[in-house]
Amino acid sequence: MLWNTLLLALRAIRRNLMRSFLTILGIVIGVAAVITMVTLGNGATRSVSDQISSMGSNLLMLMPGQRFGPGAEPGAPFKGADVEAVRNQITGARLVAPLVTKAATVVYQASNWSTSVTGSSNEYFEAGNWQIAAGRNFTESEERAGKAVCVIGDTLRDKLFDRQNPVGSEIRIKQFACEVIGLLKAKGQSSMGSDQDDIVVMPLRTVQRRLSGSQDINRLTISVRDGVSIDAVKAQLVDLMRERRNIGDNENDDFRVMDTRQIAETLTSTTKILTMLLAAVAAVSLLVGGIGIMNIMLVSVTERTREIGIRLAIGALEREVLLQFLIEAVVLSSLGGLIGIALATAASILLAGLMNVPYLFDPGINLLSFLFSAVIGVIFGFFPARRAAGLNPIDALRHE
Repeated sequence: MLWNTLLLALRAIRRNLMRSFLTILGIVIGVAAVITMVTLGNGATRSVSDQISSMGSNLLMLMPGQRFGPGAEPGAPFKGADVEAVRNQITGARLVAPLVTKAATVVYQASNWSTSVTGSSNEYFEAGNWQIAAGRNFTESEERAGKAVCVIGDTLRDKLFDRQNPVGSEIRIKQFACEVIGLLKAKGQSSMGSDQDDIVVMPLRTVQRRLSGSQDINRLTISVRDGVSIDAVKAQLVDLMRERRNIGDNENDDFRVMDTRQIAETLTSTTKILTMLLAAVAAVSLLVGGIGIMNIMLVSVTERTREIGIRLAIGALEREVLLQFLIEAVVLSSLGGLIGIALATAASILLAGLMNVPYLFDPGINLLSFLFSAVIGVIFGFFPARRAAGLNPIDALRHE
């Protein structure tokens, strides 16, 4: 009986193909929108996690000032003695890289480019998972003497050297010439949207003498040893800095310590919340599609009143008529769900490529969307089916 009922439902749908397609359009759009939003959101979350990992693992960043944003007090910069204290007294620290960053215009022949110049040590490359694509990093004598040598990022090579090997060339930064001794392997955009490859790295003393004009240090990047608790090292670092900066027991820190885990958790949780909000908004169209199915099923009951009367008159049970129209509504919504899944897959692959995020197939959201579309058919198809089953056979046969 169920098979015959299914065939009757398919025959009724095929009888008005255009109307049936327009009926399920809301379901198709709703399912496709929900799956696409969730898939792209998952891809964005993975992309953020990968970008955070590219910054380096087990990293702590020590910066002056209590917080970011307008109105925040900058805090006193760090000194070379602070760097040595962290190296000597924080036993869990594997690498300590001091950083000074200045904006500058870099010139090579007829080309110029405004970029960020970072002064640091070789520990900066290792702590930040930077790899040398060509050339080399600094020697000890270059760091100690503050030689005018630099390692540049891939973006700078593209802007100044037209993708040619820059090693051995000389670039001009402000009023002095600097020899390019190395090229960094490309990393791409950071999780904050900035270009990580738009960078020039020079020895710390070079930047301090020729660009900043002081011994101040803007930031310390600390790589924690494997197997050592990051939270424990963080607590030691806070205690050490409070002692060195003479901060009283009742006074707030004039510095902040951030770790890559916090950044990753904050950014991924934000993308997940936005994904769920977008999916919830997209799911509204599923309800709209369900109302469309109920509307067209009511019209179908009115059009087929005489047919229903004949079926009831020759012995069809009310539950059989109810099942026929209910299955018709479920078939319509399920068909919309399948088309929506196919459309979402194509759209997700296309948009993931355009957004430069990985495409991650999520069987859970695909199955859930399909089941939800079927449930929509049951819910919004029940009332028209109940109305059809409750028709009086005599009145139905008299209907024109």
